[in-house]
Amino acid sequence: MSNNAYSQADQAAVYRAIFERRDMRHFVPGPLPEGCLERLLQAAIAAPSVGFMQPWRFIQITESDTRLQLQALVEEERIATADALNTRRDEFMTLKVEGIKDCAEVLVVCLSNKRENYIFGRRTLPQMDLASASCAIQNMWLAARCEGIGLGWVSIFCPEKIAQLLQLPQGAEAIAILCIGQVDQFYDKPLLEAQGWDKKRPIDQLLMQNTWQDSIK
Repeated sequence: MSNNAYSQADQAAVYRAIFERRDMRHFVPGPLPEGCLERLLQAAIAAPSVGFMQPWRFIQITESDTRLQLQALVEEERIATADALNTRRDEFMTLKVEGIKDCAEVLVVCLSNKRENYIFGRRTLPQMDLASASCAIQNMWLAARCEGIGLGWVSIFCPEKIAQLLQLPQGAEAIAILCIGQVDQFYDKPLLEAQGWDKKRPIDQLLMQNTWQDSIK
């Protein structure tokens, strides 16, 4: 074992959070524990970011009317997505894709404006701003799971309509609506797997050696 390793108990706790993290859609009434939201945000901003650009911005939705408008935009895109799925339309419409009305807190995660000013690590991979913000969300997810709090990432929306609703500056972009709140229990399996939409692929279908292998599906 490395001299820098955590204790076995701490390692087990980290891996438990990773494997028991769930994209939650079902919430129960009640506020978050005192200080919880701040702790989750601190976990988020501790995430790595390319060139230390820290592209993430968070908008806390505290007005009920704005929350309802967000939910309406998600529902609008949910129907459009269903129509685009053709033969799986009806199956998709049975899936629960958000918990905006029920959760304790709603955060909209945005990429900051003027991101083009950051060249370090982005000259050939400009999408690394999104990758960095995704790391911040994953940190929040794991921290929330450690605290027994549910978090769901909603990505079914039109970014331009969210930008208009929330008055984002030119160049900023919404990438996630986060639903955060108390839950009765966490799903035994990822919800989409439990509902038969898809399933996780084993590592032997995802790991290649040296070059791309078309035999891996």
